[in-house]
Amino acid sequence: MRKVLVCGAAFAATCVSAVAVPGGAQATSPAPTPPASAPASPSAPPGGEPGTTPPEGAPTTGAPGSQEPTASGTSQPVEPDGETDGTVSAEAVMVTPELPRARTYAYGKDRAQRVDVYWRKTEPGAAPRPAVLILHGGYWLHGDKAGWKYFARRLTEEGFVVLSANYRLAPRAQWPAQRDDAMSALAFLKDNAVRWNLDPQRVAVVGASSGGHLATQLGTFGTGSAQVRGVVALSPVTSPSLAYHDGGKPTATPSQRKLRGAVTALLNCVPGVSADEECLAKLEDSNSASHASTGDAPMLLMHTAGDFVPISHSNALAGALTAAGVPATVKGLDGDMHASGLLAGEKTYPTILAWLKERLRPGS
Repeated sequence: MRKVLVCGAAFAATCVSAVAVPGGAQATSPAPTPPASAPASPSAPPGGEPGTTPPEGAPTTGAPGSQEPTASGTSQPVEPDGETDGTVSAEAVMVTPELPRARTYAYGKDRAQRVDVYWRKTEPGAAPRPAVLILHGGYWLHGDKAGWKYFARRLTEEGFVVLSANYRLAPRAQWPAQRDDAMSALAFLKDNAVRWNLDPQRVAVVGASSGGHLATQLGTFGTGSAQVRGVVALSPVTSPSLAYHDGGKPTATPSQRKLRGAVTALLNCVPGVSADEECLAKLEDSNSASHASTGDAPMLLMHTAGDFVPISHSNALAGALTAAGVPATVKGLDGDMHASGLLAGEKTYPTILAWLKERLRPGS
């Protein structure tokens, strides 16, 4: 469905945008051939996290968004009742931009292993496009890929192919199931690159909060740069051990206390002096800095001054990466927003976009 906003001449200067609510039309592009063990099925119901852009509704089966053709608008002079007095009034006509193609796929057997793909049609012979994998937040306990629909569409306007993934959540699934799913979603992206004309060698990952934690894991686990070209993380919980410690302080906020409980749900054990060796090993494995080494992916890490996940998380990871010779930038922002809420800042999106374009340019 397309909505056209018409403004009289007196108001044309202030008429800046039109609002469109997408329909649920099925995307016309054929689905990639999924693994034999992973039949396609509808995505999970949308959720969210503190600071996440609210989903505009659950995506329909096979179509989190829709392709919507647009017509070009024209301006016509308006004269009441055919009278002319030498004055010409104009109507400003604005048409919503064409939505990207979008579709939901399964990358595994579990109902949570679903990914929404957003892409633009390309002409035959066009150069492959860079890609971005998005990982949502929500304390590892909840959240949904649908909350990143707007951000994904915006990136497609800049020439990226975007995949936004769900993953198995705690406590139903314990660590490292979440990292395993992020790795599987990334492999699905690369295995089906030809379907969306993306370059599997130019992929970055963007995550927020617990999704930022998973993004930094993709950038450090093993040889991170062999998996992704770069990592952007908003309020990343890079150290579950630090989150557990901070959540136990008398001054801890409700969000920090919830995060402490989420760490125990994620690990399926209670860290501490009496914890067994298996629990301590899982805790160490979940700390992204413990995997930092030469050859990891460069990172852009961002927090606000009042973020309940403090900037110390990213400073510790950046220090480990820098010591290994890996570029890492930590940016502190004003305010107290968390995770995708950082995108409300006027400089946040331009900073992310410029960084992604630099990291994913051909030959970089």
